[in-house]
Amino acid sequence: MLSLYNTLTKSKEELKPLESGKIKMYVCGPTVYDYFHIGNARSFINSDFIRKYLEYRGYEVTFAMNLTDIDDKIIKKANSEGVEANDIAKKYTTAFMEDIHRLNVKPATIYPKATEHIPEIIELTQKLITNGFAYESNGDVFFEIDKFQGYGKLSGKHLEDLVEGARVEVNSSKKSPLDFALWKSAKPGEPSWESPWGNGRPGWHIECSAMSCKHLGETFDIHAGGNDLIFPHHENEIAQSEAANSKQFVKYWLHFGFLNINDEKMSKSLGNFFTARDLLKVYSAETLRFFFAQTHYGAPLNFSDEGLDGAKKGLKKLDNLIERIKELSNDIEIKDNGAVSNFADFIRLFEEAMDDDFNTPKACGVLFDFLKEANRKLDTQVGIDGKLLFDIKSFISATAVDIFGFTSFNKVVESSNSLENELIELLISVRTESKKAKQFQLADYIRDEMKKLGISLKDTKEKTTFSKD
Repeated sequence: MLSLYNTLTKSKEELKPLESGKIKMYVCGPTVYDYFHIGNARSFINSDFIRKYLEYRGYEVTFAMNLTDIDDKIIKKANSEGVEANDIAKKYTTAFMEDIHRLNVKPATIYPKATEHIPEIIELTQKLITNGFAYESNGDVFFEIDKFQGYGKLSGKHLEDLVEGARVEVNSSKKSPLDFALWKSAKPGEPSWESPWGNGRPGWHIECSAMSCKHLGETFDIHAGGNDLIFPHHENEIAQSEAANSKQFVKYWLHFGFLNINDEKMSKSLGNFFTARDLLKVYSAETLRFFFAQTHYGAPLNFSDEGLDGAKKGLKKLDNLIERIKELSNDIEIKDNGAVSNFADFIRLFEEAMDDDFNTPKACGVLFDFLKEANRKLDTQVGIDGKLLFDIKSFISATAVDIFGFTSFNKVVESSNSLENELIELLISVRTESKKAKQFQLADYIRDEMKKLGISLKDTKEKTTFSKD
């Protein structure tokens, strides 16, 4: 049974799709005014884990991630650079697609753009006015929060407390300071579109409701995004969607935990603000994915060089096993004999972990226990056969490659440099000659000292090989 924590009900629930065998999933994508930061990257990568595991479980997943390509931030950036807002949106949409590809995130089924859904946004806004949940004021259209009885059910916030904490707006055209904009009247020099209320542009919240309902239906299975979006963005999405359509908007809400940098909140003013693009210059996408997978998607995560370096070191063990399988397969034919019989328990444990609210840390633990067992079998089994190699490769492919994107069997494992490997081979030669001369104490000393440096030696009848721990 696959279960997930639903922010809406504040409980873990069994996943029961609206349509058998199919999942419709919407994830809040970027506002394309700059390169996305590592907090965004965590959301995109965790969404990728979840989507790929659902597919592994046999679901047909329709995955939508929106691109907010008209927004105050985009307009501000355009004005500061002396270009059109559309130029900024195009530039950073292209950058987003490049970086998401580099992070090994599977492309969405559809990337709806706000500017391509203006008719749907206007239609939804008009529907809210007709239903009595919205009103026009001087060319602006606002959602009247007091009219929606379920407001606050996602975030747990109470309307009375919000009213007390709200700042009173001077000369406001709103009925309440909490009412939020569905349509904004045009300002000089800003992009705008024709509407029944005059030229203007959509509000942020209404964009997501219009796009998700068009492509996934008025009710769909999963809506995901960062914890920072629970209020007001997702709360407002629920209010306007359910007020318009008189039915539940989303069945399951998933939210990704906050990310801190060295135990501090990420902030440009603190100098600890990193874009995914910058980080990919230092660490591989595989390292970032493994680092994120070691913490549950809903938990807070502390981002540090130590954590990333540890993830990089951990992945070497996986890559070393892959290289070992590739080397053995040069002499032994890998035979596909059906089910993975050698490691059935590991498959069960991996699925149990992921079925339990996509528990990636526990699943990673299973994966690395598997690495130990696979290496043990390769070390001790007499007459290694193609079936064992097939089972090892199949398990790694299904988990570490297809779901997690930690590695690939086509990956070329990079050594630090060729000189380093030549020196290692030289030490191995010295040790081999020492053993021939029955200088076993020296041979053991070389082996032990190399182990301390993170280089493990393996003796076989034919030769001595090494791996970097």
